[in-house]
Amino acid sequence: MKKLIYNKFDKPTVATLKRVVYHGKIVVINTPDEAEAAVDYLLSQSVLGLDTETRPSFTKGRHFKCSLLQVANKSICFLFRLNHIGMCPPIMKLLGDKTVTKVGLAWKNDLLSLREVGEFIPGTFVDLQDMVREIGIEDQSLVKIYANLFGERISKADRLSNWERDNLKETQMIYAAIDAWACIQIYEEVLRLKATGDYELVVREEIKQEHDETNISETR
Repeated sequence: MKKLIYNKFDKPTVATLKRVVYHGKIVVINTPDEAEAAVDYLLSQSVLGLDTETRPSFTKGRHFKCSLLQVANKSICFLFRLNHIGMCPPIMKLLGDKTVTKVGLAWKNDLLSLREVGEFIPGTFVDLQDMVREIGIEDQSLVKIYANLFGERISKADRLSNWERDNLKETQMIYAAIDAWACIQIYEEVLRLKATGDYELVVREEIKQEHDETNISETR
């Protein structure tokens, strides 16, 4: 039986799904020396998932720079605290790399945020929003795409937490790691479905109409 996927995933259904659990290792990077060792390891991998976090501002006119860059393979996620180490040479090397497959979601937005921290020449990246369209998925949010493909829910409870606090909370670290790790899971599953054709796309017009009427566009 082919796997059923949907062009639009119903948001109320997402809330009923089992929550994603992250079983990998998390390493927090606070110094340029730590960053150098982590980047050397990451650039030896075949596929990396990336995401960023920024401290939210609740005051009009106040803006914070990108606080965190999270980079994961299948078993470990490194959390680079950019508010501590800035755009140091190892981070520039990682972001400028053109040899390792690096996967993100709405990555152009992340690049803009990262370049506020410091200038660098971007390497090559795969954007999942473009990739999932190739199999008919129209949703753009990580939560809906992951729920569609795997039937599990990514919690966004810590999205608006303070990413510049002295020590990140455990829930923040897990949240950040899942977002990067999930990019790899989605990337590999879409590649599998494209290669095997082992899926059936269900077009849900009523959800498309609801989307058009409310004019809501989720990008994260």
